[in-house]
Amino acid sequence: MNQLSTATTSAGPVDPVSTDLSRILRDLKLSGLKDTLPERLVMARHQQMGHAAFLELLLSDELSRRDSRSAALRAARAGLDPTMRLETWDDATDLSYDRMLLSDLGTLAFAEAGHSVLLLGPVGVGKTHLATALGHAGIRRRMSVHFTRADKLFTRLRAARLDNSLEAELRRIAAVDLLIIDDFAIKALDATETNDFYEIVVERHRRKSTIISSNREPAEWLGMTSDTLLAQSAIDRLTQGAHTLVIEGPSWRQRASENRRATLDENKETHNAK
Repeated sequence: MNQLSTATTSAGPVDPVSTDLSRILRDLKLSGLKDTLPERLVMARHQQMGHAAFLELLLSDELSRRDSRSAALRAARAGLDPTMRLETWDDATDLSYDRMLLSDLGTLAFAEAGHSVLLLGPVGVGKTHLATALGHAGIRRRMSVHFTRADKLFTRLRAARLDNSLEAELRRIAAVDLLIIDDFAIKALDATETNDFYEIVVERHRRKSTIISSNREPAEWLGMTSDTLLAQSAIDRLTQGAHTLVIEGPSWRQRASENRRATLDENKETHNAK
């Protein structure tokens, strides 16, 4: 009798969470447990888990859910594209870059040491993706992260001058654990932008990490600024001890176009063969 009862329990359907239990979980702000509780109950019966072990499992599930939800919210506030992560990076064979260096950057040792990262290469090779992916890695380490395009950063600082909040804005930028500036020096910097670039670099030097992506090498940045003295001082600080990852190869759009053509040709050949 006992053997039959056990077999029936193991093979039976997964019961839904009762209305009363759902209400209790909601009142305790544990509604997320409803998604996995039925399966966890089955697992507990199969593995004959003790009460303490089962409770630890449920609370671990809830902690994992809250960590994931918190990371998603912090990533959104940081301005990070949720699709651009290291695990979604398209490591195409026609891209040339130091893969070992990228692996090292993924550990975030550079951020803990207060070093900077320069991601350099032509348009469309994935610099923004990698910069964003490192930002997500920082979020998972509970670092404060801020992602911005260079032109939007300088526009925001210019607006801060108008309402006398520039110092507060610069302090906020200086305090971020990991600042990501995308598309730097894609166009020339005027006197105000050059000065703001200098202030940001000086305030963060050896204290906080900055990731910069650019289509131009640092040697070219000097010619894109309006004050060579300030710019040289900032660039020297930024590049001192920085990790530089150069990515070379065709743009993502070019690769996508070639893949589409290859697919069309393959489909055409298959159709003709029929």
